[in-house]
Amino acid sequence: MGSQEHNCPDCGQPVDTVVKRHKTLGAWVPTWVGGPCRNPDCATYVDEGAAEHEERHGPDEEPEQPGTAAAKNS
Repeated sequence: MGSQEHNCPDCGQPVDTVVKRHKTLGAWVPTWVGGPCRNPDCATYVDEGAAEHEERHGPDEEPEQPGTAAAKNS
């Protein structure tokens, strides 16, 4: 694809390149975009733990507490 480096729009620090995907004509197409900023002095800084949670659960989901799914299904 390309060797384009991504920078944080607020502080200008280099950020990791991550792969997102979108559906086009029924097929999932990869898109390489800039990842979260890891500069703690930046306004858009994302803690690694928070970023890992978002990757696993999505931005609006909360992690399911142990035992709650079983309680709901009973």
